Amino acid sequence: MSGGVDSSVAALLLKQEGYDLIGVHMICWEGCENNQDKQDAMRVCAELEIPFLVWDFRREYKKEVFNDMIKAYKAGRTPNPDVMCNKKIKFGIFLKRALGAGADFIATGHYVRLAQNILSSTHSSPQRGSSLSPHLARSEETSDHHARSVAEGFAQEHFELHVAKDPSKDQSYFLWTLTQEQLKYCLFPIGDYLKSEVRELAQKFNLPTSEKKDSQGLCFVGNINFGKFLRSKVDTKSGNIIKKDRTVIGKHDGVQFYTIGQRHGLNIGGFSQPLYVTEKDIQTNTITVSEGEDDPMLFQLELNTENIHWIFSPRQELGEPLKCLARIRYRQPLQKCSVFKDGRVVFYTPQRAVASGQSIVFYDNDIMLGGGIIA
Repeated sequence: MSGGVDSSVAALLLKQEGYDLIGVHMICWEGCENNQDKQDAMRVCAELEIPFLVWDFRREYKKEVFNDMIKAYKAGRTPNPDVMCNKKIKFGIFLKRALGAGADFIATGHYVRLAQNILSSTHSSPQRGSSLSPHLARSEETSDHHARSVAEGFAQEHFELHVAKDPSKDQSYFLWTLTQEQLKYCLFPIGDYLKSEVRELAQKFNLPTSEKKDSQGLCFVGNINFGKFLRSKVDTKSGNIIKKDRTVIGKHDGVQFYTIGQRHGLNIGGFSQPLYVTEKDIQTNTITVSEGEDDPMLFQLELNTENIHWIFSPRQELGEPLKCLARIRYRQPLQKCSVFKDGRVVFYTPQRAVASGQSIVFYDNDIMLGGGIIA
């Protein structure tokens, strides 16, 4: 229970379905012990008449998410802490503690849909079940197939993550690290709802968060000026800003604070078109910029990945290359690509502003297959 409208409505829906609920608010950052989010989460639980707990994960968050984020920035990369927060905190230590306390499932307010399917020895690909609403029901066709597979001596259940009903709010991009073992304990109640429908439900049932705006910024840290925050954690170091002909046109305070494709914050005028960051050199502390958003230096057809993870492991056996769809940033339209076993990804069309440290996430139409870190 973050204190936002999404987790509030997730709790509401589960209570209406008859689940025995406990609302848990996680504290992951100093100064959040008694903030507005915690108060709002408590008020929602009181309205729903469910117990309210506060679990303190500040030490774990700093160790598992924050320190790694700072380390990545110091190395000149652009990490995605929300992905690591989901991996290490929400679906890591929080899930483990919840199960240890006797819970059957954890539920969150993520906009994503979960499906449970069966893979049999007589099929080369999974037999598609229904996306789950309510959350763990199998379709009739899948149940029949399960019976046949058992009779044949082999059946493997697996879970799939499907994009949300509301494409503008889909959060599958941030969940690519999840495993089969984690997914069997997860519920995502609002994945089959539009954001507008979630708001309407909150208003209809007079939830205290019904009119609350969506939070922005680093997860659990709150609404902050991230550039200023980062500069308080990473030492500044003046360096040159150059054009591709090596002409020096300005100064910056550290390549760590800039990302590929960035336009704002360069503070350089006098050009007919906006300037964009196209290269960062951590060794020389140099930033290269190009003029105009269509400069070829901003685009590349191929990238390398690290730590590729597949939600369902047999995806790795589908041959090489695996032809699928991918996105290299949240909400980017899906792009056709080929994924090779050595981690190379080749796109059909050049991709703009590929940033080292960000996530690349793979899809088969509406199924999120997994992802990796851009090298």
